Amino acid sequence: MASKTSKAKASKAKKPAAAKAVTPKKSGTTVKVTVKGKTTVKVSPAQTPRVVAKAPAAANKPAAPVAKTAPAAPAVAKKVEKLDFVAGDFVVYPAHGVGQVEGVETVMIAGMEITLYTICFEKDRMRLKLPVSKVKASGLRKLSSKDRLKDALATLQGRSQTRRIMWSRRAQEYEAKINSGDPVSIAEVLRDLKRADTQAEQSYSERQIYQAALARLAREVAAIEKIDEKKAAEKLEAVLADVA
Repeated sequence: MASKTSKAKASKAKKPAAAKAVTPKKSGTTVKVTVKGKTTVKVSPAQTPRVVAKAPAAANKPAAPVAKTAPAAPAVAKKVEKLDFVAGDFVVYPAHGVGQVEGVETVMIAGMEITLYTICFEKDRMRLKLPVSKVKASGLRKLSSKDRLKDALATLQGRSQTRRIMWSRRAQEYEAKINSGDPVSIAEVLRDLKRADTQAEQSYSERQIYQAALARLAREVAAIEKIDEKKAAEKLEAVLADVA
């Protein structure tokens, strides 16, 4: 019995101790590891502490740059347009004859301020709005002076100067003279189309042009002399009759 017990103890003594897994312990920068009864010391590199940058205090923040305001554009002085006419003035527009200025107004067109004359042509039952800047180009003018009117009456007393060309060509020339608005040119049309009693009567187209010229010149004479338009027409025809 004793031998069996001793043998058992001897076998137990010969068996090596089982390796125990040891969880490495961190000790600062040193780590101890035990494997199969042997202890190994490993030194881990020193960990560099993470430095978190802190935002500077609000008081230490530099002031944000202030945006510079662009200097205000200098005010542009409005161009004052010269007015040649005022409300109530009589004027002559070449294509329509004598009219009266009703007023002056300023309107916005395409973002621009435009000054306009409002002209009434009572005979034609028409109103015309003309920019002040276009007066010269349109031929709008004041009534003729008394000296210019005398020249027109003197023209009526002259001899006819009818050109020997086709009537269609003459008719165009007469209409151009009437639409020029010049009293002397209109008087030339009346002079050339006036027929003496001994001459053949006017054709229909000649009569139309004659009446248009007479009405156009009579309106200006009436406005200048401040008389009725009918009386002005009679005055012109009386001058023509004396010559014939």
